[in-house]
Parts: sequence; structure tokens; C-alpha cells
Amino acid sequence: MRDFLPTPGKGAGWIEVVVGSMFSGKTEELIRRIRRAEIAKQRVQVFKPKIDNRYSAEEVASHSDQRTHSKVIEKASDIFKHLHDNTRVVGVDEGQFFDSSLIDVCQKLANRGVRVIIAGLDTDWRGLPFEPMPQLMAVAESVLKCNAICAVCGGVASRTQRLTASTAQVVVGAANVYEARCRGCFDPRLGETKACVKPAKKKSLEAQA
Repeated sequence: MRDFLPTPGKGAGWIEVVVGSMFSGKTEELIRRIRRAEIAKQRVQVFKPKIDNRYSAEEVASHSDQRTHSKVIEKASDIFKHLHDNTRVVGVDEGQFFDSSLIDVCQKLANRGVRVIIAGLDTDWRGLPFEPMPQLMAVAESVLKCNAICAVCGGVASRTQRLTASTAQVVVGAANVYEARCRGCFDPRLGETKACVKPAKKKSLEAQA
């Protein structure tokens, strides 16, 4: 995959957004870009929301167990408290867990000449835009949308299916709570029911014959 390296004007930085459903490789892509920046000997800092403690309390970790050190923060503005003067690249994982102030923080960082990379869900368990990621996509110089594999039919998955009964927008979990699904297999009402039963896998043409 070729990295997007825009030509900033007047010393400005830029914003890169990596979005997609759960299990689509967003965090892996964030870590890949961070490691390439480190190889280039650029000063890097990575931040993650305190609420995300699924795999590690201190590290950004992917579902495939790729990891990188990070600073845990409660709100987006905390980035400025911990930002070093010589930092050239800032990574933010699970951007959907921050409020809309993340947009202003990223804009200010980019205007200072910092390359900002944010990864997060673009839609929630209902299939609706998961703020602030859509607004970040609108102001970013680069947007990459990742897809996963549908857990039901094996097709291209772009939705995050909640498997437990809850109508809260934020429920932190992994494979025990969510799975990736395509548009056809996705059921936004499933999270509202008590019995979350996975639909039967679609039969092949040979099995139907």
C-alpha cells in the first residue's frame, strides 16, 4: 500500500483518517504508518482513549496483537498537555470514543505542521455515522476506508454487528460483543433484542441444487 504524502503549504501538516468496521484492520494500518514514521526517525506520539482497555491499558493494540506504545487520555484536549515540542507525527486510535473537540484538536495540530493520523469506526452498531469520525473525514487530506470479512457469508463487510442486547451507542468489546457483516447480513435491530441469534450461513449453489 502506498502511503499518502501530500505536499503541505506554508509549513502546514495534514490529517489522515483510517476508518472502517470492526476487524477491518484500522489499528493495524495506524501502527504500520506510525512504524514507518519511526523508521524515518520522525518524533512520534500516539494517544488512545482511557475507555479502550480491551487488550492493553497502556498500548494501542490490534485484534491481531500488533502493538505500539501510547499515552492514555480522557479527552482530546489532553493531547496538548502531553505533546512534545519536537513531535512531528501524532497518532490517535479509536477516534470515535472522543467528542467533537477532537476535530478542533486535529485541525490545530495540522496547522502547526504536525502529521495527524486518526483511526476509528465510521459507523456505529446501527449503521449510522459515528461522530466525530465523519466530520474528520470531511476535513482530512487523506481518507482510507478499510473493509473486513463478513462473519456470516464471507463477503465484503462494512458494518459492525452488535451481538449483545444494548441500545447504548458505546459498548466496549471485541469478538464477544461484535462481528463484521456485509450490508446484506447486517441487522441493526439485533442489538435491541434479548436473543441475538446469528443468521444461518447462506447455502452455496451446489447445496441448493
